[in-house]
Amino acid sequence: MPTHPPDAYLLHRPAGDALPIVVDSPHSGRETPADFDTALAPGLLRSAEDSFVDELWAGAPRHGAVLLAARFPRAYIDPNRALADIDEALLDGAWPGEVRPGPKTRLGIGLVWRLLDGQPMYRRRLSVAEVQRRIDTCWRPYTEALQRELEAAHQRFGARWHLNVHSMPDDSYRKLGLGDRPLADFVLGDRDASTADEATMALIEASLRSSGFSVARNDPFKGVEIVRTSGDPSRHCHAVQIEVKKSLYMDAAAYQRNAGFARVQRAIERLLGDLANHVRQQISKA
Repeated sequence: MPTHPPDAYLLHRPAGDALPIVVDSPHSGRETPADFDTALAPGLLRSAEDSFVDELWAGAPRHGAVLLAARFPRAYIDPNRALADIDEALLDGAWPGEVRPGPKTRLGIGLVWRLLDGQPMYRRRLSVAEVQRRIDTCWRPYTEALQRELEAAHQRFGARWHLNVHSMPDDSYRKLGLGDRPLADFVLGDRDASTADEATMALIEASLRSSGFSVARNDPFKGVEIVRTSGDPSRHCHAVQIEVKKSLYMDAAAYQRNAGFARVQRAIERLLGDLANHVRQQISKA
């Protein structure tokens, strides 16, 4: 069995009374592993990162929530992909396990990325052993830690609320090949009402709108692997992917927080407080 390194993620537990709320930031990691060996410049690599998202949500433990954040870059290996989401065009040999590429893999951004903005990530093919090592040292410890926290919350309270948090570039529609339309400030993804109940979605949407932000649902981001496996409203397991527009809180070219960072963080604090009150009401009825 592989030994999971202690630095694959950061885990922050509730500061006071715990509630069944788990917040995870799988794409804010910025600590580059020594064996990355990518052909791309550091600046371009950082464009794939959900910069500072873990900081925007840093107040979650004050509201009774667990906060989990990856420390490795998503371009090294992506915890928001299924284990079988293997890009065989990236490998120098046959993959020994299941291969079930999804739509993201066909774009070159599967479990291990082959492309970033159309540019090759590597000057060579990766060995099977390299990819397996990335799974064992990063993907597996992160996903297993998240699963432990989700299961513990559900077992204790009989319900749970999971926020999977991200940021999105302002030109997301163009990058997705969907034209050049205006992007909402926040996009809430529940895979077309399949991973969270309407009460949860309406509460989050109303809270963000009350802070002066525009909100869309499932357009253009519906949620990927993490919320797909986490959300099951029939079991009182509610999972929502939350995307915030990068220009609201950071200068994407300089990778620095901008003057809007504090406003976005206040809105998120308000959202967390509103959700915590909702969760207390729901578990008191159980």
